[in-house]
Amino acid sequence: MTLSRPPCLDVLAFALLAFLAPFLAAPATGAPQSAVAARVPGAGPQLAYVPNEGAGTISIIDTVSDKVLAELPGGSKPRGLAVDPQRRWLYVSDQPRNRLQLVDLAGRKLGGEIALGESPEGVSISPDGRWVVAALEGHNQIAVVDTRSHALAHAIAVHGKNPEHAVFSPDGRLLFVSAEEGDAVDVIDFASRKQVAQVVVGARPRGIGFLPDSRRAYVATENANEVFVIDTVSFAVVARIKAGLRANGIAVHPDGREVYVSNGGDANVSVIDTVSNQVVATIPVGGRPWNMALTRDGKKLYVANGRSNSVSVIDTVNRVKLRDIPVGKLPWGVVIR
Repeated sequence: MTLSRPPCLDVLAFALLAFLAPFLAAPATGAPQSAVAARVPGAGPQLAYVPNEGAGTISIIDTVSDKVLAELPGGSKPRGLAVDPQRRWLYVSDQPRNRLQLVDLAGRKLGGEIALGESPEGVSISPDGRWVVAALEGHNQIAVVDTRSHALAHAIAVHGKNPEHAVFSPDGRLLFVSAEEGDAVDVIDFASRKQVAQVVVGARPRGIGFLPDSRRAYVATENANEVFVIDTVSFAVVARIKAGLRANGIAVHPDGREVYVSNGGDANVSVIDTVSNQVVATIPVGGRPWNMALTRDGKKLYVANGRSNSVSVIDTVNRVKLRDIPVGKLPWGVVIR
């Protein structure tokens, strides 16, 4: 004789599984959330990625604890770096090999390579995550890579010689390019993939940043020791701000009220008020501060110190340095995602 199971037992079993599901899916109690985030793309707190060009590595820093979570391979000489929105891939310029090196974040290993052209340096990603661009110093071009196919899609010629940075405006409309050997910034209309303007600034333009509404760009000029403010509609210079010695990296606060410029020769960071266009504070950091990045809430600024092999963390509310984090040799910059 076959006995049938009472329906009430099925109901009880379903309820028990529903109750236990969150506990079965949760990570082990002893596993820190930052460690879990380092394994799962896109999960957990924001992470800071630091290319160490002298070590051939990428340091990953938890921006909550300010601890280094991992050191990943980054190619022979990693410099410019971008992270896709899901934190699955790093896109790293490998300058001596003329390649864009892909790093698999989940597997913590090198992925594929994309041939670009001679001497790629600065790298950035479009606001929608579709395109990665790299400045090609040797070809005076901007390489455009499609993140869907991981293939080179376009090469855009620029007038400036030896381009170092290529940075998207927050609305994705424009690409500003700084060229080391000159005193101008090239402006590309990204939809048409063509240069539409060239703006004269000070000698040796370097870092570039935009206000959140994309209406103004800030450009550091290393040999002029100034920051130039450019209207992105008229392409006119609307202000010149005296910075420190060898002004270099630029970072813009998410609320648009302050801009930060690293001064490589002074080992400090200047804070610029965007209403008055005046320097309102100066914060000491490590040796030869270079490129920088802010957390999403703007409360912490991370500064790569090339000669100190460290990253300085600045409390932007109180305008003080919190700590220095040791990383690899010759850190070039910071990207936070």
